[in-house]
Amino acid sequence: MLKTFRAILKNNYIEWLEENPIMELDTSVKIHVTFLEETATNQNKSNGQKMTEALNKIAKNGNFADIDPQKWQLENRQDRNLPYRD
Repeated sequence: MLKTFRAILKNNYIEWLEENPIMELDTSVKIHVTFLEETATNQNKSNGQKMTEALNKIAKNGNFADIDPQKWQLENRQDRNLPYRD
């Protein structure tokens, strides 16, 4: 039978929060670790400067210059009429 123990992983060491598992220290035990919360790392943080550069590059290409935003919205909002806007 599987038993769950609550713990925190700190610097590759497990700190038990409540009940400690009973086991012999000289044996190996197979475990499964499930992370319940995602930790924020520098790699996951957005880079505003890079996003700005990418959006400016897209704007300079003029890919969307020939699109009428109002016409595009009306074509894509066919589900209902917008009050006082048609």
